[in-house]
Amino acid sequence: MPRPTKQNPERGDARTRLLEAARDVIRSQGFAATTLDDLCKSAGVTKGAFFHHFENKEALGVAAAAFWAETTSAFFAEAPYHDHDDPLDRLLAYVAFRKEIIEGDLAEFTCLVGTMTQEVYFSHPAIRDACAASIFGHAATLEPDIEAAMKAHGIAADWTPASLAAHTQAVLQGAFILAKATGDRTIARDSVDHLQRYLLLLFGRAPGNNGPSARGGPTHG
Repeated sequence: MPRPTKQNPERGDARTRLLEAARDVIRSQGFAATTLDDLCKSAGVTKGAFFHHFENKEALGVAAAAFWAETTSAFFAEAPYHDHDDPLDRLLAYVAFRKEIIEGDLAEFTCLVGTMTQEVYFSHPAIRDACAASIFGHAATLEPDIEAAMKAHGIAADWTPASLAAHTQAVLQGAFILAKATGDRTIARDSVDHLQRYLLLLFGRAPGNNGPSARGGPTHG
């Protein structure tokens, strides 16, 4: 996801600024390594302001996951991949769009809730659950198109729209991990390309036709 604070600074109350700071700082250095001082400095607020809005760092983590879900939901709702008539084209364009936004520094395109989940799944179950709600909530937005694509293209399968939607997120989160491991976004983009090929094979689309681009035009590979 793009970082609004880098190119289009946001303004808001202290709580919003702390959530924005959590979004950016935690993606950059992780939850455990992020201190209250880091967050307050990035947000431009005092520790008193922090504790006015959040009981502790865990409470901020839970709120940050919800804030991520809210803001990214709006971002994806306005994305151009929704404009295609064929539901399979919408799904393929979604994947193309996810590749398109893998740009910039690691902290600019990697996922806040994925980052936190990897760290806190055992130590902070409340944050883990909030992250899960965000990840699976986003996956659920793909299910209607997957279901419609299955019907439109005569796909009878032993898998469900929910399981395929979850798989897309597993690939994306894994792609982010590989990018972090190598310090190179190219490997993440390659993984998304493989997801696109998998979907083409799954739905029986002719090899070499990658379907619509994120912006709506055909692409060929």
